[in-house]
Amino acid sequence: MGIVLKGVARIRWAELRDAQGASAVRIPPLLSRIAYGDADTARLAVDELGGSLCALGFVVGEATAPAVPFLLELAGTPHLPCKAELLGLLESICRARQWHAAAGDGGLGANYRRQPGWERAARAAVYTGRPIVESLASSVRPEEAGPARSLLRAMDEAALIPETES
Repeated sequence: MGIVLKGVARIRWAELRDAQGASAVRIPPLLSRIAYGDADTARLAVDELGGSLCALGFVVGEATAPAVPFLLELAGTPHLPCKAELLGLLESICRARQWHAAAGDGGLGANYRRQPGWERAARAAVYTGRPIVESLASSVRPEEAGPARSLLRAMDEAALIPETES
């Protein structure tokens, strides 16, 4: 995959499920299109990736947490045309609590034990990218700085909500 995304091949994507329950094998090609495609190609790939990593903007899957470091790497890459979209996707991932809410709903707990863990892992992965996001928040480019500041707020707000074991 080149210098950017060099660790993507270490993940066993075929063994993971995305946010829609499908195989996560399509995630690496989408990441590659973001890294190496033109602006339109990259933006379309972020949109497709959003459906795989954070369906409907609030449902994460098993493959979300392993993908987040690559999203952060891409967001920190100079001259990437779709940083705002990547930061928006990371914010959606950070705010996702759908499985947590369903598992805490009483009757669904036994069926959804792993899913709240996916949310916690994905959120933790987003938190590790705070230095990247902070540097983008201080950018002179408003199209990067605004979404980065919004993601920082989401990170701070999510950190205030207690994580419970479901």
